[in-house]
Amino acid sequence: MSDAPLPSSFDGNEDFYSENRWQKLTRRLREEPLIPLGCLLTCWALLGASRAMKAGDHQTTNRMFRRRIYAQGFTIVAMAAGSMYWQEDREKRKEYDTLQQQKKAQEKRDAWLRELEARDEEDKAMKAKIEKRRQMVAEQRAAAAAAAASVTETKSVVEASEQRGLGVVEAVRDLLASR
Repeated sequence: MSDAPLPSSFDGNEDFYSENRWQKLTRRLREEPLIPLGCLLTCWALLGASRAMKAGDHQTTNRMFRRRIYAQGFTIVAMAAGSMYWQEDREKRKEYDTLQQQKKAQEKRDAWLRELEARDEEDKAMKAKIEKRRQMVAEQRAAAAAAAASVTETKSVVEASEQRGLGVVEAVRDLLASR
């Protein structure tokens, strides 16, 4: 024989697995109608016994108490039989609930990881942007320093050529030759 569980009529029924308290109560009343019937019979016997006690009818009181015992016994037998009959579905429900909890926990973990990855990407983008700005500022400073040095160098070459008595064209030729 196969170890696989027998198929249940609730296997494809999602409403069975996601129900509120009222739905669960009505489902349980439909599944096991003998238990509420036994409870009602027990209450009826107690009510009859209390009325008979007030009336002073000892024979009816004793009969009603016996009926109460029979009704309670009927209720207990109905509970035990219903418990054995519906046990497989209850086990499937527990398995389904644990699977749902595991699925929710995994989804929560995945969402958390996606959030961490998104934050990490944002941090990397921000660091790259800051580094790019630093490089641009450094390049601008270097260009400004080079321009200042070239202007100073040009002035000094022109000043030197003027001191030697050379013209501007000859100073530019000297400048280009030195580079």
